[in-house]
Amino acid sequence: MFAFNTLDSSLRQRLAKGVAGATLATAALAAVASVPVAQADFPQRDIRMIVPWPAGGGADAISRKISSLAEESLPTSIYVENIGGAVTATGLMQLAKARPDGHTIGVLTYDSVVTLPRGNMVPGYSLDKLEPFARVTQEADAIVVSKQSGYSSYEELIEAARANPGTVRIGVAPQGSGPYLAVRRLEAATGVSFNVISYPGSSTAEAEALLSGEIDAAISSLGDFSGILSSGDAMGVVELSGSQNPAYPDVPPISEFDVELETGSFIVLAVPANTSEEAIETLESTYHQAFESEEFQQWVTGIGVTPGWLGSDEVNEWIEDYQQRTFAAMDELDL
Repeated sequence: MFAFNTLDSSLRQRLAKGVAGATLATAALAAVASVPVAQADFPQRDIRMIVPWPAGGGADAISRKISSLAEESLPTSIYVENIGGAVTATGLMQLAKARPDGHTIGVLTYDSVVTLPRGNMVPGYSLDKLEPFARVTQEADAIVVSKQSGYSSYEELIEAARANPGTVRIGVAPQGSGPYLAVRRLEAATGVSFNVISYPGSSTAEAEALLSGEIDAAISSLGDFSGILSSGDAMGVVELSGSQNPAYPDVPPISEFDVELETGSFIVLAVPANTSEEAIETLESTYHQAFESEEFQQWVTGIGVTPGWLGSDEVNEWIEDYQQRTFAAMDELDL
């Protein structure tokens, strides 16, 4: 075996160049291997959208509609998978564990942003594991009464609850939800007492309860009840907002009755944390294009939902502010 320093100078130079070349080649291979998959042409396969509610509700319908329009700008499809349970945590924890390459996205609603973080309800659930990139809608909650309830206005509903405390049956989502907080705030603001009945899952259960006469009224968005509103089996009597909803000119905002109460729902789109900026930019621009399309705007306002776009630069700040305001209201009511 020869020592390196015993070789002639020309051979030493050739060996040195060979070692340097090998080192550069190795470094180049390492650099290529370290490039995230999502930086290649995106998307490379169909995109999975997780809706953390059962099929049939408002969040499901809106998510499917905008995704069907978004995929028209992509070389692949976007398919929706409903994974309900644990007040959205079951589906969103699957989102958080998905590969952060942009091929799995999910839907955040009020419960995802407020109910779960507020109560630390599900071990391991955290918004820090997700990266929101767009808000699509922001809609006010409303009070809807069944046709057979005998009530035809907000004033009649409140007067009945005041005259006979605990007898007017009103359906809402479980404690910690936006509608539950809304009914408690309404009681505090008006000095009345309702018989509050909670329904887990989507607003579909409340709609069925209204139709069967199990409850007199329910709180959710007008969009969630669009089916029974259009059929005439129910009617909206007030929207928990400070301004008139142009899609429902016959449903007054609660501000007309000197009550300050604004609450509602929204749809935010998110990916797993650490998803590449390139993938997020593609998803954001694709969904923004779908959002701005005439078809989506006409459809979403037609079901009584207010479109409200925020991009990736704004949505996280909005979520933080929304949490702070809502938690403060909960603290006032000791909820």
